[in-house]
Amino acid sequence: MTSATNPHANVTKFQNLLRELFQFDCADLDFGIYRIMNQKRDVIEEFITDTLPTAVATELDSGLLAQQAQAQALLQETVQRIIATLGDDAIGDDGELAAPFRESPLGKDYLDAQSRAAGDSRADVEKDIYNHLYAFFSRYYEDGDFISQRRYSRNQRYAIPYNGEEVHLHWANRDQYYVKTDEYFRNYDWQAPNGVMVHFRLDNANVEQNNIKGDKRFFLPITAKVQWDEDARAVTIPVEYRPLRDEESRRYRTRDQQKNINETVTTTILEQIGNAPDALAALTGERHNSANGPVSNLQYHLRRYTTRNNADFFIHKNLSEFLNRELDFYLKNEVLNLDHIANAGLDMAESWFQQMRLIKAIGGQIIDFLAQIENFQKLLWEQRKFVTEMQYCITLGTIDTDFHPDIIANEEQWNEWSELYDIDGSDRSRAFLQAHPTLVLDTKHFDADFTDRLLASFDDLDGKTDGLLGPVHTTRRVSTMRANWMKAQYMRSSLSKRV
Repeated sequence: MTSATNPHANVTKFQNLLRELFQFDCADLDFGIYRIMNQKRDVIEEFITDTLPTAVATELDSGLLAQQAQAQALLQETVQRIIATLGDDAIGDDGELAAPFRESPLGKDYLDAQSRAAGDSRADVEKDIYNHLYAFFSRYYEDGDFISQRRYSRNQRYAIPYNGEEVHLHWANRDQYYVKTDEYFRNYDWQAPNGVMVHFRLDNANVEQNNIKGDKRFFLPITAKVQWDEDARAVTIPVEYRPLRDEESRRYRTRDQQKNINETVTTTILEQIGNAPDALAALTGERHNSANGPVSNLQYHLRRYTTRNNADFFIHKNLSEFLNRELDFYLKNEVLNLDHIANAGLDMAESWFQQMRLIKAIGGQIIDFLAQIENFQKLLWEQRKFVTEMQYCITLGTIDTDFHPDIIANEEQWNEWSELYDIDGSDRSRAFLQAHPTLVLDTKHFDADFTDRLLASFDDLDGKTDGLLGPVHTTRRVSTMRANWMKAQYMRSSLSKRV
């Protein structure tokens, strides 16, 4: 006799997973994609708490699953009648009816009810449904990302999509965009329970150029510039992203440096706020308890902000197609167990297919919700970037001598030449400029009027802008690689002139 199982723990477990997938712990964030998610949060919560359990219960109360549940209820009723009439010893612990009672009318009723209720109980079926949903969605979700790992079987876990090509190159995240953290810097806003807004503002970011790795960089709140705006009820915390100075390296030690920074600046930030009750309540309010004790709002969000910008992540190109394809595979490979169906008989097959339809329907709705959020992030990632500024690098040999006085008078341009080419700048004359036609002028050091006049002096500017330094022009690219390359071009030209 199958014992009933309480499915409520499985329901709660799956609902908590859904809240993690939809990032309910970010409800107090007020920027970017989180604003869109906050607008749909009530709809998603209603689906998790009401629509989902109702859909499962409705399906369990229909079709063969309903008949199976009725048979289980009839069996339990017959068991009570046998115990009341024939005694406790009539049915063994394994559900077997004692031999002397098998031919009695009540015994025959019991055996018939037992045959009809051969399948799992309603509670067991409900538990299995939530377990399958949990197993499916948790296997593809890890640390905020959906991992593109196509399943194959229980023995050979993963499959590689292959259509018979002679040579096929595949990698795990082929159908995802890789988002590097230094391409994703953003301001971070959150609202405390008392309504106070707290803003982390990136004041300065010293990032690696062209993926050239240098000193390790950290997020350091500028505690001296922390501000409390009582009228706006807002706290602003400026943040720098840069390598540590020598004194800071000693202070924050060598292990868990970002964690040590966060813990140290928390006290300093509160001191900077002063006696502002609302601001202090917002920052010091308890977010949750951890293994090391209570965690304040400020500690929680500061750790989240620094972690988010130090952990690269992925955006799926077509999450709906991937998850729906994997759900079909999961249903056929994990839910539709041919061995169990063969043992249970054809009469029970319909209940298995009914469970599959229910899991597919509910899983499809969840996938639709998740895909909407992922597609919005993909839309932001794929949109064309707007050009906010464009400058030109132009070799002096192509510039009319009428512009020489303005060039000679520009201190910033001489400083750059001194840094890039080791020019002492003592000879600031027309003759020097004419003698060095391969020196590169950067229009970023000049005002708009000079730049407009200079560009207007060229015929077919677009035709000459081909990216090569020499008697041509190129759009400016700010990087260490550019500076080294410009220096090499100048030195190569100088050596050629001397020969």
